[in-house]
Amino acid sequence: MVLLDLTQLSAFADFFVIATVDNIRQARAIVDVLTDKVNEHGGKLHYEGDPESGWVLVDAGKGVFIHLFSLESRAYYNLEGLWGKAQEVVRIQ
Repeated sequence: MVLLDLTQLSAFADFFVIATVDNIRQARAIVDVLTDKVNEHGGKLHYEGDPESGWVLVDAGKGVFIHLFSLESRAYYNLEGLWGKAQEVVRIQ
């Protein structure tokens, strides 16, 4: 998982969280937990994509976007390379 700071590079997003999920069930569980947590704080979570597609994009609000990828999709779309000028805040292996 990596957290990228896009505040100096983008008008539409402040942070990207990019994570790899091992399977469809794990992706669904993460989306469910994120939905619960955002709702607890009065927000409304929006997401696009489907775990079966290999990429789920979650708009957590306030400029935070969470990308959940299968291993293959993460390598294919290479968001870290695309946003290579972004500051890496944290990386968890």
